[in-house]
Amino acid sequence: MKISDILVRDALVLDLGAKGKPAVLAELAGALAAAEPSIEEGALLEVLAEREVLQSTGIGDGVAIPHGKMPGLDHLVASFARSKDGVDFESIDGQPTHLFFVLVVPEHAGGQHLKALARISRFFRDADFRKSLESAETAEDVLRVIQDEDAKF
Repeated sequence: MKISDILVRDALVLDLGAKGKPAVLAELAGALAAAEPSIEEGALLEVLAEREVLQSTGIGDGVAIPHGKMPGLDHLVASFARSKDGVDFESIDGQPTHLFFVLVVPEHAGGQHLKALARISRFFRDADFRKSLESAETAEDVLRVIQDEDAKF
């Protein structure tokens, strides 16, 4: 599975306006719902917020991977967002979060969900990948960075 295949291009946000965790989740849900007709914004926000209650998806190194399973969805979707200033996302390292990768999967997508999360996590372990996303100027640049990383695995 290639991450670039599930990435919803029109949902990319290169400069998040939100400053706090709840507002970031709302902005992420709004962007993905606006670009993906099969997703209802309020339902997605609820799924993402419920997952954050379990444990923050802020994995450290300035990265968070908000994710969840959504009833009624029939395919995996993903989005990318960036906060230039950084957001307190209750990350495990206590540092501000700048890069967000949202993953939403069908309610009964067990194995696919875990494979996609593992792949995304592997991408973000690479400091050069993170730096490339931080410096990408356009949506096309972001897509190219992700496609290049996809090609490595």
